[in-house]
Amino acid sequence: MAWTTRRVFSEGTAVGKMAASLGSSGWWQRWRRRLSARDGSRMLLLLLLLGSGQGPRQVGAGQTFEYLKREHSLSKPYQGVGTSTSSLWNLMGNAMVMTQYIRLTPDMQSKQGALWNRVPCFLRDWELQVHFKIHGQGKKNLHGDGLAIWYTKDRMQPGPVFGNMDKFVGLGVFVDTYPNEEKQQERVFPYISAMVNNGSLSYDHERDGRPTELGGCTAIVRNLHYDTFLVIRYVKRHLTIMMDIDGKHEWRDCIEVPGVRLPRGYYFGTSSITGDLSDNHDVISLKLFELTVERTPEEERLHRDVFLPSVDNMKLPEMTAPLPPLSGLALFLIVFFSLVFSVFAIVIGIILYNKWQEQSRKRFY
Repeated sequence: MAWTTRRVFSEGTAVGKMAASLGSSGWWQRWRRRLSARDGSRMLLLLLLLGSGQGPRQVGAGQTFEYLKREHSLSKPYQGVGTSTSSLWNLMGNAMVMTQYIRLTPDMQSKQGALWNRVPCFLRDWELQVHFKIHGQGKKNLHGDGLAIWYTKDRMQPGPVFGNMDKFVGLGVFVDTYPNEEKQQERVFPYISAMVNNGSLSYDHERDGRPTELGGCTAIVRNLHYDTFLVIRYVKRHLTIMMDIDGKHEWRDCIEVPGVRLPRGYYFGTSSITGDLSDNHDVISLKLFELTVERTPEEERLHRDVFLPSVDNMKLPEMTAPLPPLSGLALFLIVFFSLVFSVFAIVIGIILYNKWQEQSRKRFY
């Protein structure tokens, strides 16, 4: 982009020098107008690219480029968030907008709050970068409960799973700061884990979600004096979760799961909850990038859209749709034919019984 800028202005400088040397001849004026129109269109294109925010940027070793999607992103200043009808983000519960962050829950007991994007995401491959902060007065193991980042079918549904509904449909990434399972000793909290749900699974709080998690890692994120980040990347049905929590501005691997199938058209959000223990749970920014990647014809065939979340080689219980209620006519017909069948069965039984009695009398004579 900088090379294009230099080229536009260098051409403008050259045109000025040529104009000074050649004077105001007719053919020169006509040629200059055409050149000025061409440079003007170049400059307009340049200004549009600069005004559209972050342009394409190559990431990784392969042919992957990312584009910031403002309709799914949030950063300071948080103008209109939660109050304006034109805002792209909604607040729920005890969440509140501050000047430097959005506080999902304060360091108080029995609070819950959430922040949800109003626009469904139809991107095929994406990356969500979350800048957050968890801090409070609680000492070791006397704080909670953590926050969650969501990509789900339903939004603005309060519930017990870090402030969101249980049996959700989609992806949940949890930053759990309190160990509920007392007997476990092999994992250190705070702990990051992920879960894919088709609406049939419940999050097990007593076991910190272990029966349904895809993976996890320890993440010491409380009361730090530097920025903490989490990134969720979904490319070619490959889910990767990384973190930058050491103040080194370097991503560190946490979870990597292939074969994750997520439908398009779900919503991004984040939520938090406190109980007897509490913490401040703050979100500073959410930035979603569209990733453009090359696919082979075979990958195009395999990566078709899905309508229910799933994970390869992981059996999720099937969702059984409830039977629709019977109408009045259907109920009447069922009762009527049941009575007719009962009467018919009774008549047949009486006839057979009488024939049996007659045959019994004939044997005695």
